Amino acid sequence: MEKGPHQDSVISVRGLRNQFGTQVIHENLDLDVRKGEILGVVGGSGTGKSVLMRSIIGLQRPDAGDIHVLGENLHDHDTRGDHEVRRQWGVLFQGGALFSTLTVAENIQVPLREFYPWLSSNLLDEVARTKVHLSGLPPEAGAKYPSELSGGMKKRAGLARALAMDPQLLFLDEPTAGLDPIGAAKFDELTRDLKETLGLTVFLITHDLDTLHAICDRVAVLADRRVIAIGKIDELLASDHPWIKEYFSGPRGRAAQRGNSQ
Repeated sequence: MEKGPHQDSVISVRGLRNQFGTQVIHENLDLDVRKGEILGVVGGSGTGKSVLMRSIIGLQRPDAGDIHVLGENLHDHDTRGDHEVRRQWGVLFQGGALFSTLTVAENIQVPLREFYPWLSSNLLDEVARTKVHLSGLPPEAGAKYPSELSGGMKKRAGLARALAMDPQLLFLDEPTAGLDPIGAAKFDELTRDLKETLGLTVFLITHDLDTLHAICDRVAVLADRRVIAIGKIDELLASDHPWIKEYFSGPRGRAAQRGNSQ
């Protein structure tokens, strides 16, 4: 398992501390995400997986630590500098987080309108159509409202919005949660294809063992308020940490491993 920063890191977290009241979520947490990889992030309930993501993208201000994204420290930036870095990532929040009063196409256009307010309506519509196609939705989905979509289609609509700005980084928070096995496998395949086609780096929070085996280049394990291990799954299997052993070597972990090897 690797330790220390890597020269190809596009996200570097050092000494992160997050605390809510008397509850310390992260303490001295270090993490590197390499350019072009899909990094899976796992951990038990309450280990702060989503809090870590929110810290990286600036929605949660840490109590201590340094976070560099694409070589830039957002906390050192003025508003303009922060704006420039934020254009380089897209986020799919758990549940999709779509605006219910906007169509899918209008949801996709939200970040474009924020960062590029001078774009014409025709160009905005063309970008929306392109992202609908990229996400695997049918063309007619662009005119639908979130309430008219299935759970799987909502995930893809949220993904289409995350891709609106042609990002370098893609953050996915439990993207296959609530999907049936076939839908989850198709979303995994889509994520891998987009990573390879668009040259994305993907930060992927998941509890889905099939996803970890199918598409993740490395996996980071959160426990004891920090990243206790990071590496390929076969490297993690050699760990003697109780949570890692139970998670990866339990019945569901063995089943996922068998399924991936077939």
